[in-house]
Amino acid sequence: MSVMVDGSTFAQAFTILFREGLEALLVIAALAAFLRKAGAAERIGPLYAGAAAAVAASLGMAWIFETYYDGNHSDLFEAAVMLLAAALMFYMSGWLFLRQDPRAWQADLNRLAEKALGAGTIVSLAAIAFLAVFREGAETVLFLHALAKGANGFDGSLLAGLAAASIALVAMFVAMQWLALRLPLRPMFIITSAFLFVMALKMVGAAFLELQEQAIIPVHNDGVPEFVSTLGLNGSWEALGTQVVIAALASLLLQARRGGKGSASANRPAAAS
Repeated sequence: MSVMVDGSTFAQAFTILFREGLEALLVIAALAAFLRKAGAAERIGPLYAGAAAAVAASLGMAWIFETYYDGNHSDLFEAAVMLLAAALMFYMSGWLFLRQDPRAWQADLNRLAEKALGAGTIVSLAAIAFLAVFREGAETVLFLHALAKGANGFDGSLLAGLAAASIALVAMFVAMQWLALRLPLRPMFIITSAFLFVMALKMVGAAFLELQEQAIIPVHNDGVPEFVSTLGLNGSWEALGTQVVIAALASLLLQARRGGKGSASANRPAAAS
């Protein structure tokens, strides 16, 4: 019997940390891989600093929720964090997409990386890392605390589950860095841009879910395909409609920006002559 309980605690601890940490780690890993590939590895520090600050902030928020709210997190606060994170991810996704031209980067990669990855962009990277981790961190601590209270505390099986999940997350991070260094520059830009955009759309849906739980936004899900909920997405027409509108607007804005840059570069030689 004790072996079954230990096995259950191990599995639950592993699942909690791996599930909650996976999305945050993928965001940070994708951005770190992009910086290395772009010849700006020295700029990774703020990214990791943002993630580390989020871990500390998550522990603080978990203590506040546990002490003053009986372990119940605030849906409105979580929705606000997710919407802010989504906005930053949309910005970074567009930034990457508009700078995917390999000729512009490979001409003088270090100089252009230094110029393009300016202070504002670095702050955005750190903020994305902070919000991606902070969104999951406090919730993870609360889930683990509840698991420990329902089991035998932070015993060997719980700690072993956390250790196994940490190893799995680190292995995924290393694999992403290894793969990124072997990709050509342009695909790396496009893949990272698309990944951040999809993650941002998912966060918008998750924020809508928090607001729908508070009856701030209505829920209509009749006729929504079942695979939407199976994929872990918000299966309401309100969320799906908003995501479609955001995707359409983003496509129009990016086309307009790229078109404007193309015409400007075409006119530049004529003006010079």
